[in-house]
Amino acid sequence: MTNSLKNSVQLIGNIGKDVILSTFEKGTKKASLVIATNDFYTNNKGEKIKQTEWHNLVAWGKTAEMMSESLSKGNEIAIQGKLSNRSYEDKEGVTRYITEIVVNEFYKLNRLA
Repeated sequence: MTNSLKNSVQLIGNIGKDVILSTFEKGTKKASLVIATNDFYTNNKGEKIKQTEWHNLVAWGKTAEMMSESLSKGNEIAIQGKLSNRSYEDKEGVTRYITEIVVNEFYKLNRLA
């Protein structure tokens, strides 16, 4: 049980752009997308403030295919996955760092207003 808690992320949010599906040389599929989560708090003036956080998601294989086929911009989804950090060099030789959530499971939510 504790191994599954060491690096576990669960989020509910709205998709910000349509899913991008990439297929690599050996047929491996990768889905990339971003979701927004919203938090609300009251500032010291008593005003309700909405704070939006954006999260980069990736999925591989069958999960990537299913996400690409069933999701689009604006959908609300619940995801379960783990945090992953990577880096790369851009065209100017600057090292860039990216934190992503690697999705293991997702659920498309159909909320009633």
